[in-house]
Amino acid sequence: MIYFDNSATTKADPEVVSTYDKVSEKIWGNPSSLHQFGEEAFNLLEQSRKQIADLLGASQSEILFTSGGTEGDNWVLKGTAIEKRQFGNHLITTAVEHPAIHNSMEQLEQLGFDVTYLPVDEHGRISIDDLKAAIRPTTILVSIMAVNNEIGTIQPLKEAAEVLKDYPKIHFHIDAVQGIGKGIQDMIMNDRVDFVTFSGHKFHAPRGIGFIYARRGRKIAPLLTGGGQERNLRSGTENLPAITAMAKALRLLLTDEKQKVAKEAEIKRRIFNHVKQFPLVTTFSEDNDGFAPHILCFAIQGVRGETIVHAFEEKGIYISTTSACSSKKHVASSTLTAMHIPETLSTSAIRISLDDHNTLAEADEFNQVFDQLYDKFKLLSA
Repeated sequence: MIYFDNSATTKADPEVVSTYDKVSEKIWGNPSSLHQFGEEAFNLLEQSRKQIADLLGASQSEILFTSGGTEGDNWVLKGTAIEKRQFGNHLITTAVEHPAIHNSMEQLEQLGFDVTYLPVDEHGRISIDDLKAAIRPTTILVSIMAVNNEIGTIQPLKEAAEVLKDYPKIHFHIDAVQGIGKGIQDMIMNDRVDFVTFSGHKFHAPRGIGFIYARRGRKIAPLLTGGGQERNLRSGTENLPAITAMAKALRLLLTDEKQKVAKEAEIKRRIFNHVKQFPLVTTFSEDNDGFAPHILCFAIQGVRGETIVHAFEEKGIYISTTSACSSKKHVASSTLTAMHIPETLSTSAIRISLDDHNTLAEADEFNQVFDQLYDKFKLLSA
């Protein structure tokens, strides 16, 4: 089996699974309990928090645990809207965000908030001039994804940060779910960002766990109230086994990060240079520094994406149709639609997404299978 769908989810690392199992078996006390068993759990919780903070160059108090990327995005957007509604009702995001952002913004619009969706160019990238023009006296939040989950575009985060330095009261949020461990940490953890969303299962941690970076001094309202965990900001008994496993996974991810990124980029390049030679292929990702090293999106004209996915699946190669969240809905890619790609082409789009466990040998096998299938695709296209 060749697994090229790592942007949908990654396989949990064996060391990470071992950590999860050990904590589940040996330290199953509630971190909020007063007895020694609870204290041991609390100490491990804070040790994991500190490890994550140190890896990101943050303070321990700036790491808050969640159930994953969707909750983190919802929390930052809605928590900001609730906390700052007396100061303004305008929010800014992009037209190519993940549904966790886009659908949350639509919900906030129904509640009376005003949202600006920044358009993108032919590469799926926003214009900084558009961002500047969109800011109003009532703007309370700007939310921009680091890496597009469908085609891999890296947004101009540093340039956005420079603009927002002139507006210190506006919350600046980055969705880094697809960006962590891809060589752009300095762009993500810039000196102006206020909130950043992360999801564990995108970097070999268990599903159902994630965290946000929340800059000290920035306030958001809690979405989950109850027992007062996470400094009264996110109630619910902490998922300690998953949290410790995620801390381990992040450490492993960022160890030798440059080498891993270079490896992913080389694998992507091997496939990109091969498929772009075929007349029916249209590539949406590029092989340059403006795109993430692990995502390659292209279409075979006249062949639906799900047809291509299943054809490769029969050969033991697992890819996807753009976003996993919308793949079973058989709808056109929201990113490609925002890029004004015709629906007849965008519904043919597929995504290859890599991680450091993939190899050049797998890329070569993919290319060989592509050659075998291309004649069939030509007939379908005709």
